[in-house]
Amino acid sequence: METRPARSALYIPGSKDRALDKARGLPVDIILFDLEDAVAPDAKVGARETLTNALAAGGYGPRQKIVRINGLDTQWGADDAAAVANMDCDAVLLPKVDSPADLDALAALIPDLPIWAMMETPLGILNAQSIAAHPRLAGFVMGTNDLAKDLNARTRPAMMTALQHCLLAARANRITALDGVYNAFKDDDGLAIECAEGRDMGFDGKTLIHPAQVAICNAAFGPSEDEIALAERQIAAFETAEAEGQGVAVVDGKIVENLHVVTARATLAKAAAIATLENS
Repeated sequence: METRPARSALYIPGSKDRALDKARGLPVDIILFDLEDAVAPDAKVGARETLTNALAAGGYGPRQKIVRINGLDTQWGADDAAAVANMDCDAVLLPKVDSPADLDALAALIPDLPIWAMMETPLGILNAQSIAAHPRLAGFVMGTNDLAKDLNARTRPAMMTALQHCLLAARANRITALDGVYNAFKDDDGLAIECAEGRDMGFDGKTLIHPAQVAICNAAFGPSEDEIALAERQIAAFETAEAEGQGVAVVDGKIVENLHVVTARATLAKAAAIATLENS
């Protein structure tokens, strides 16, 4: 699984110079440079050059730079892939992945970049395990808007089986999993609730549509001060118990075993990685 922070992943249109420039200063963990939904059909060709130039200019720091291309079944997909192969980015994101064959087709066009998959079709959800097991795949991005449309679902709970199924596949194959977007970008309370839900389900982070959503998302998916303090106390207590020849410890009236220590160390490692990113 990706060890770099993946709390927040913000979509940025690849066709807009101003947005591409603003993204350089945003405290987001992943920038999803978009050539697909965020770019109008008549701007798609020009967006490739605009994005190529922006990435070449640099200034995005340690953030992960992932480019979402148009599907290979569209008139723009193959040319997008050819352009991305020469861009200064960290990975390529393929929309509407239905099966591993879709990843094979993209891998043949881009031989040396990690691939991420948009999980947003019923067939893709059903094939989540085989997609997640693809040797080039590094992450899942849940496309909840398209998925809701195809399922005729009116609420997020109606998609919970699909979300959990993809999360299981991601965890089984040790890849990153990002929750879908929250469309009401002015509804901070609703965003916080949905971020907390995604975090508690086990997602690594959430995709976002507006810079105003970043702070809430980062707070939800990053360890809190209380969680860090608890992790430190669990590790210390367990190490003391081990030194005394015991296999378990007790912290705050709860048993602490080795599996809890593994989680505690992961919490501290995540906090350290976030601090490094934010101080870069």
